[in-house]
Amino acid sequence: MDRKIVRTIALASFALVVVLSTAWQAQAQDAKASCPSMAPLDQYLMTDRNAEIAMARSAAPEAISRDADVLVLGRHGYETAVKGKNSFVCVVERGWMGPFDGDGAVNFWNPKVRGPVCFNPPAARSILPMTYKRTEMVLAGQSKAQIIDGMKTFIKQELPPLEPGAMSYMMSKEQYLTDNGDHRWMAHLMFYTPLMDGAVWGADLSHSPVMLNPQFSGAPEPIDVFMVPAGWWSDGTADPVRVR
Repeated sequence: MDRKIVRTIALASFALVVVLSTAWQAQAQDAKASCPSMAPLDQYLMTDRNAEIAMARSAAPEAISRDADVLVLGRHGYETAVKGKNSFVCVVERGWMGPFDGDGAVNFWNPKVRGPVCFNPPAARSILPMTYKRTEMVLAGQSKAQIIDGMKTFIKQELPPLEPGAMSYMMSKEQYLTDNGDHRWMAHLMFYTPLMDGAVWGADLSHSPVMLNPQFSGAPEPIDVFMVPAGWWSDGTADPVRVR
């Protein structure tokens, strides 16, 4: 083949790689920067109160959630929409309950995020207060840095001690946790512990069902969250566990 033709093809191929690489990098940067700060409050609120109640209840099997307290997000924070009788509390969390930094922080300000979760009584008393506090500061217009500082003070002065047995259900088909794919992750249970080495639970090892959630991990809340796939959604339909 003529050397000029070969050189032309090589240059064209190199140019295509550069273009694609640049486009990918720009797309990745746009994705990370799509919600660099808080969006208008209305984008985080659900206009249909009953729809939010139903979504919150979908976090756990009906046998649990039907008798739980249910919270909805209002303009001044979470409000009790339904008073239950089993001391569980179901709520739809927003993106600001995720990690402050790292890969998981990309959705911190994403107004589409909806994370239905149902706390058992120990978690309702010792984990849910962190949801209330973060939300209070977010709605006050504080930045991430201010929220981190505020949480540090809250932990020292007001946060109740973590109760043994604190856990929650996150088994809703209606999860919206990411803009990718079908927006869901998997039906799972979450167990709250003091900070510890994930190896104690065998977390994140090959074929282990246990995963260490980066949600808190001492940054700044002194809590670890271990996640275990449930294998089915709260309505009883299958959610096959993905082997890692």
